[in-house]
Amino acid sequence: MSTIARRYRDGSLSPVDVVDAFLERIERLNPALKAFVLVTAETARREAKLAEARLRSGDKESLSSVFGIPFSVKDTLPTKGVRTTFGSRLFADFVPTEDAAAVSALKQAGAILLGKTNTPAFGWVGVTQNFLFGATPNPWRPTVTPGGSSGGAAVAACAALAPINIGTDGGGSLRIPAAFTGTVGFKPSYGRVPNYPTGANWSLQHIGPMARTIDDAMIAFDAIAQPDDRDPYCLPARRADEAVREPTRRPLKIIFAPDLGFSEAIDPEIVDVCRKAVAAFAEMKHDVVERELEWSSPMAFWQTIFVTGAADRLGAFLPDRANDIEPTLREFILEGRRLPADAYYRACLARNDWWQGVRKTFEECDLLITPTVACAPFALGMETPGQVAGRNVSFYGWSPFCPAFNLTGQPAISVPAGRTKDGLPVGLQIVGHRFADTAVLAAAAAFETARPWPDWVDH
Repeated sequence: MSTIARRYRDGSLSPVDVVDAFLERIERLNPALKAFVLVTAETARREAKLAEARLRSGDKESLSSVFGIPFSVKDTLPTKGVRTTFGSRLFADFVPTEDAAAVSALKQAGAILLGKTNTPAFGWVGVTQNFLFGATPNPWRPTVTPGGSSGGAAVAACAALAPINIGTDGGGSLRIPAAFTGTVGFKPSYGRVPNYPTGANWSLQHIGPMARTIDDAMIAFDAIAQPDDRDPYCLPARRADEAVREPTRRPLKIIFAPDLGFSEAIDPEIVDVCRKAVAAFAEMKHDVVERELEWSSPMAFWQTIFVTGAADRLGAFLPDRANDIEPTLREFILEGRRLPADAYYRACLARNDWWQGVRKTFEECDLLITPTVACAPFALGMETPGQVAGRNVSFYGWSPFCPAFNLTGQPAISVPAGRTKDGLPVGLQIVGHRFADTAVLAAAAAFETARPWPDWVDH
């Protein structure tokens, strides 16, 4: 992406050419990949011509690093005047009247919207399929899932359909598909990217970028991490670029945790790939210690917060439109409605108490590194693998490493760690202290340099 921006400024490349190239690639590859559910080709070409005219006017120094850069948006984030379905038949024809805060920030910086990417309905599960648009396959192997719920964004990044791809993450929805597609998925600190308009599970949801490289993810992050008064919980702006490009001056204390203490099952091959990847930090002279943590499970109260939100937002549709809601999501809505009136409040208290154990672990380290997901990508069309390493797991039991950090609000990134013997990508999750987004990005950038990821799917 930085190369495109540089060539815009030296006049050797035009936004019109770039947008046309990405639109041609989408037209050619998307019928099979099903990453995009809507393409805004006409508007994108019009914006590209305006961007080209501004570049020709000589006003180049004031332009942002994403000026004229194409981007995609997950279909759970509203886009003004552009259909936003939330991946559901319930909103098949919904056209918002305002942009999500992250979309607005990118547009104001001069980035160009290419369209909307696929998601499960309301981002409710860690795969990407719905009644409205069907399933999105993994570019590495079309018979397996790319993960979710930002799976369309991950596939768009993996297949180079857009350099910037904005998704959401309420329990791993950026990091899971990043792991399954060999891309970068960054969940910033809670509030770093404004969360507006708020959804049913607003306190869990983070908005962040998906890209092929750390540099591209960082550039996108800087563009969307802009304060917005519409979100009362957003944080002041902080730039990531200088910190990332500066090498770390001191050895970091790093804990590699192949188990947080509550995993139902973990594929030993995934742990082995991640353990070998973490060795890169030791080679960089950081202090790396492997430790199986003993955290209690947060999944019960994470799920309570999730299902009560689903019940509140979607419960009214059950009497007349139950058949338009995916069966398991329908069960979650009913589960949320059956819970006692104080369930959400008690879950919030449990969440606060649980943080104290996490906080104590981070008093001992600068970074916590884990596998991103406990298993490799599983069969397309499944909502869960059912088993991991030969053991039965619960509905969300195959992804024990991600939801914890939605509850704590800490920054976490998934980067490509390697591949399984079967040739499928494996992700490594790097987690930092609260608000230490730049430290996480800097560590990820150093890892990417030490362990480059040269192998991309050939399309």
